Amino acid sequence: MAEGYRRRKYVNHYISKLTDSDAENSETLVWLDFALACNYITRETHNALFLKSTEIGKLLHYMITNPEKFGCPL
Repeated sequence: MAEGYRRRKYVNHYISKLTDSDAENSETLVWLDFALACNYITRETHNALFLKSTEIGKLLHYMITNPEKFGCPL
């Protein structure tokens, strides 16, 4: 995200970096499921982290669809 933000004057580059961040966040959700299935974390921990990761995904989606609100030129 930081790299994309530094290049926010290039809208496509900014969106590309945010899309990469969103993909990494989605991968985190998969690893949370694995961690739960392998009993590395509790159901409560899984649920709490899953909710946080889901919220991050919503924020990233908003940033991707509204780059002008984050300093990108129209």
